[in-house]
Amino acid sequence: MSKDAVLKSSSVLSTVRADAMALDEDDLTLDAGRNVELENVVTRLLTLVGEDPEREGLARTPIRVAKAFETLTSGYSMSVEQIVNNAIFTEKYDEIVSIKNIHFFSLCEHHLLPFYGIANIGYIPDGKVIGLSKIPRIVDMFAKRLQLQERLTTQIAYCLNDILEPRGVAVVMEGFHLCMMMRGVEKQNCTTVTSCMLGDFRCNVQTRSEFMSLCGSHSLLTK
Repeated sequence: MSKDAVLKSSSVLSTVRADAMALDEDDLTLDAGRNVELENVVTRLLTLVGEDPEREGLARTPIRVAKAFETLTSGYSMSVEQIVNNAIFTEKYDEIVSIKNIHFFSLCEHHLLPFYGIANIGYIPDGKVIGLSKIPRIVDMFAKRLQLQERLTTQIAYCLNDILEPRGVAVVMEGFHLCMMMRGVEKQNCTTVTSCMLGDFRCNVQTRSEFMSLCGSHSLLTK
Protein backbone atom coordinates (compact mmCIF):
# COMPACT_ATOMS: atom_id res chain seq x y z
CA MET A 1 0.00 0.00 0.00
CA SER A 2 1.35 3.41 -0.99
CA LYS A 3 2.13 6.12 1.53
CA ASP A 4 -0.75 8.26 0.20
CA ALA A 5 -3.17 5.36 0.53
CA VAL A 6 -2.07 4.72 4.11
CA LEU A 7 -2.53 8.38 5.00
CA LYS A 8 -5.95 8.43 3.36
CA SER A 9 -7.01 5.26 5.19
CA SER A 10 -5.80 6.69 8.49
CA SER A 11 -7.75 9.91 7.87
CA VAL A 12 -10.94 7.96 7.14
CA LEU A 13 -10.52 5.87 10.29
CA SER A 14 -9.99 9.02 12.36
CA THR A 15 -13.17 10.53 10.93
CA VAL A 16 -15.14 7.35 11.68
CA ARG A 17 -13.81 7.27 15.25
CA ALA A 18 -14.68 10.95 15.74
CA ASP A 19 -18.21 10.37 14.42
CA ALA A 20 -18.60 7.35 16.69
CA MET A 21 -17.42 9.34 19.71
CA ALA A 22 -19.85 12.15 18.87
CA LEU A 23 -22.67 9.61 18.53
CA ASP A 24 -21.75 8.07 21.87
CA GLU A 25 -21.81 11.51 23.50
CA ASP A 26 -25.23 12.21 21.96
CA ASP A 27 -26.52 8.88 23.20
CA LEU A 28 -25.20 9.56 26.69
CA THR A 29 -26.94 12.94 26.68
CA LEU A 30 -30.20 11.39 25.53
CA ASP A 31 -30.06 8.63 28.12
CA ALA A 32 -29.51 11.04 31.03
CA GLY A 33 -32.67 11.81 33.00
CA ARG A 34 -35.09 10.10 30.62
CA ASN A 35 -38.85 10.63 30.85
CA VAL A 36 -40.00 7.09 30.07
CA GLU A 37 -43.69 7.91 30.42
CA LEU A 38 -43.46 10.64 27.79
CA GLU A 39 -41.38 8.36 25.56
CA ASN A 40 -44.14 5.76 25.69
CA VAL A 41 -46.66 8.37 24.56
CA VAL A 42 -44.47 9.19 21.54
CA THR A 43 -44.07 5.48 20.74
CA ARG A 44 -47.85 5.08 20.81
CA LEU A 45 -48.23 8.15 18.56
CA LEU A 46 -45.84 6.68 15.99
CA THR A 47 -47.85 3.47 15.98
CA LEU A 48 -51.17 5.30 15.59
CA VAL A 49 -49.96 7.22 12.51
CA GLY A 50 -49.00 3.93 10.86
CA GLU A 51 -45.27 3.82 11.56
CA ASP A 52 -43.06 1.10 13.00
CA PRO A 53 -41.41 2.64 16.09
CA GLU A 54 -38.83 -0.17 16.12
CA ARG A 55 -37.35 0.52 12.70
CA GLU A 56 -33.83 1.94 12.62
CA GLY A 57 -34.71 5.56 11.89
CA LEU A 58 -37.31 5.73 14.66
CA ALA A 59 -35.69 3.53 17.30
CA ARG A 60 -34.56 6.47 19.43
CA THR A 61 -37.10 9.02 18.20
CA PRO A 62 -39.28 8.72 21.35
CA ILE A 63 -36.26 9.62 23.50
CA ARG A 64 -35.38 12.58 21.28
CA VAL A 65 -38.96 13.88 21.12
CA ALA A 66 -39.39 13.57 24.89
CA LYS A 67 -36.16 15.54 25.42
CA ALA A 68 -37.25 18.15 22.87
CA PHE A 69 -40.62 18.65 24.55
CA GLU A 70 -38.95 19.03 27.93
CA THR A 71 -36.83 21.84 26.44
CA LEU A 72 -39.72 23.46 24.56
CA THR A 73 -41.87 23.53 27.71
CA SER A 74 -39.09 24.30 30.20
CA GLY A 75 -40.72 27.64 30.98
CA TYR A 76 -43.09 25.88 33.36
CA SER A 77 -40.17 25.12 35.68
CA MET A 78 -38.78 28.69 35.60
CA SER A 79 -39.72 31.52 37.92
CA VAL A 80 -39.42 35.28 37.63
CA GLU A 81 -37.47 35.40 40.90
CA GLN A 82 -34.84 33.00 39.56
CA ILE A 83 -34.51 34.85 36.27
CA VAL A 84 -34.35 38.39 37.64
CA ASN A 85 -32.07 37.34 40.51
CA ASN A 86 -32.18 40.79 42.16
CA ALA A 87 -30.91 42.50 38.98
CA ILE A 88 -33.08 45.57 39.58
CA PHE A 89 -31.25 48.81 40.20
CA THR A 90 -32.09 52.31 41.38
CA GLU A 91 -31.58 54.79 38.55
CA LYS A 92 -32.92 58.27 37.80
CA TYR A 93 -33.77 57.69 34.15
CA ASP A 94 -37.21 58.61 32.85
CA GLU A 95 -37.07 58.02 29.09
CA ILE A 96 -38.00 54.92 27.10
CA VAL A 97 -35.80 51.84 27.51
CA SER A 98 -36.35 49.62 24.48
CA ILE A 99 -35.00 46.20 23.52
CA LYS A 100 -35.85 45.30 19.94
CA ASN A 101 -35.71 42.24 17.77
CA ILE A 102 -35.86 39.61 20.53
CA HIS A 103 -36.34 36.30 18.75
CA PHE A 104 -38.69 33.81 20.37
CA PHE A 105 -39.96 30.28 19.70
CA SER A 106 -43.08 28.80 21.23
CA LEU A 107 -45.70 26.07 20.77
CA CYS A 108 -49.30 26.78 19.83
CA GLU A 109 -51.52 25.18 22.46
CA HIS A 110 -54.19 24.32 19.88
CA HIS A 111 -52.09 22.13 17.56
CA LEU A 112 -48.74 21.76 19.37
CA LEU A 113 -47.08 23.28 16.31
CA PRO A 114 -44.40 25.98 16.60
CA PHE A 115 -44.89 29.67 16.23
CA TYR A 116 -41.92 32.00 16.20
CA GLY A 117 -41.00 35.59 15.64
CA ILE A 118 -39.68 38.74 17.26
CA ALA A 119 -40.64 40.78 20.30
CA ASN A 120 -40.07 44.51 20.74
CA ILE A 121 -40.27 45.65 24.35
CA GLY A 122 -40.06 49.02 26.00
CA TYR A 123 -40.65 50.52 29.42
CA ILE A 124 -40.38 53.93 31.07
CA PRO A 125 -38.62 53.61 34.45
CA ASP A 126 -39.94 55.20 37.61
CA GLY A 127 -36.75 55.06 39.64
CA LYS A 128 -35.85 51.42 38.84
CA VAL A 129 -34.22 49.69 35.87
CA ILE A 130 -33.69 46.00 35.17
CA GLY A 131 -30.58 44.25 33.82
CA LEU A 132 -31.04 44.24 30.06
CA SER A 133 -30.39 40.50 29.62
CA LYS A 134 -33.28 39.74 31.96
CA ILE A 135 -35.89 40.96 29.48
CA PRO A 136 -35.10 38.36 26.76
CA ARG A 137 -34.93 35.72 29.51
CA ILE A 138 -38.43 36.70 30.65
CA VAL A 139 -39.61 36.38 27.04
CA ASP A 140 -38.12 32.87 26.89
CA MET A 141 -39.69 31.85 30.19
CA PHE A 142 -43.20 32.57 28.92
CA ALA A 143 -42.50 31.43 25.34
CA LYS A 144 -41.30 27.99 26.42
CA ARG A 145 -44.81 26.91 27.34
CA LEU A 146 -47.94 25.94 25.43
CA GLN A 147 -49.10 29.37 24.37
CA LEU A 148 -51.26 31.77 22.44
CA GLN A 149 -49.43 34.78 21.06
CA GLU A 150 -52.06 37.04 22.60
CA ARG A 151 -51.48 35.59 26.07
CA LEU A 152 -47.71 35.55 25.63
CA THR A 153 -47.74 39.27 24.84
CA THR A 154 -49.77 40.25 27.90
CA GLN A 155 -47.88 37.92 30.26
CA ILE A 156 -44.57 39.57 29.35
CA ALA A 157 -46.02 43.07 29.72
CA TYR A 158 -47.69 42.48 33.09
CA CYS A 159 -44.64 40.63 34.42
CA LEU A 160 -42.41 43.65 33.73
CA ASN A 161 -45.07 45.95 35.10
CA ASP A 162 -45.28 43.97 38.36
CA ILE A 163 -41.56 43.71 39.05
CA LEU A 164 -40.53 47.23 37.99
CA GLU A 165 -43.64 49.33 38.73
CA PRO A 166 -42.64 51.64 35.86
CA ARG A 167 -44.52 54.54 34.33
CA GLY A 168 -45.39 52.33 31.38
CA VAL A 169 -44.69 49.07 29.55
CA ALA A 170 -45.07 48.32 25.84
CA VAL A 171 -44.79 44.92 24.16
CA VAL A 172 -45.28 44.29 20.44
CA MET A 173 -44.84 40.76 19.06
CA GLU A 174 -44.86 39.57 15.48
CA GLY A 175 -45.02 35.87 14.68
CA PHE A 176 -45.26 33.21 12.02
CA HIS A 177 -47.61 30.37 13.01
CA LEU A 178 -46.97 26.96 11.47
CA CYS A 179 -50.55 25.96 12.27
CA MET A 180 -51.54 28.52 9.60
CA MET A 181 -48.60 27.85 7.27
CA MET A 182 -48.40 24.06 6.91
CA ARG A 183 -52.03 23.11 7.58
CA GLY A 184 -55.45 24.75 7.55
CA VAL A 185 -55.42 27.88 5.38
CA GLU A 186 -51.74 27.29 4.41
CA LYS A 187 -50.80 30.96 4.14
CA GLN A 188 -47.00 31.17 4.26
CA ASN A 189 -46.54 34.96 4.40
CA CYS A 190 -49.23 35.70 6.96
CA THR A 191 -47.88 37.27 10.17
CA THR A 192 -49.70 37.84 13.44
CA VAL A 193 -49.01 41.07 15.33
CA THR A 194 -50.08 41.53 18.96
CA SER A 195 -49.48 44.36 21.40
CA CYS A 196 -49.98 45.24 25.04
CA MET A 197 -49.65 48.83 26.21
CA LEU A 198 -49.70 49.74 29.90
CA GLY A 199 -49.42 53.03 31.77
CA ASP A 200 -48.08 55.96 29.75
CA PHE A 201 -47.95 53.90 26.57
CA ARG A 202 -51.70 53.29 26.80
CA CYS A 203 -52.68 56.81 27.86
CA ASN A 204 -50.26 58.97 25.90
CA VAL A 205 -50.49 58.78 22.11
CA GLN A 206 -47.18 60.60 21.62
CA THR A 207 -45.33 58.18 23.92
CA ARG A 208 -46.89 55.20 22.19
CA SER A 209 -45.99 56.61 18.77
CA GLU A 210 -42.39 57.16 19.86
CA PHE A 211 -42.10 53.53 20.91
CA MET A 212 -43.72 52.28 17.69
CA SER A 213 -41.29 54.35 15.65
CA LEU A 214 -38.38 52.78 17.55
CA CYS A 215 -39.49 49.23 16.81
CA GLY A 216 -41.39 49.73 13.55
CA SER A 217 -38.51 48.86 11.22
CA HIS A 218 -38.08 45.43 12.81
CA SER A 219 -40.39 43.13 10.89
CA LEU A 220 -40.24 39.44 10.02
CA LEU A 221 -41.19 40.29 6.45
CA THR A 222 -37.99 42.36 6.02
CA LYS A 223 -35.65 39.59 7.19
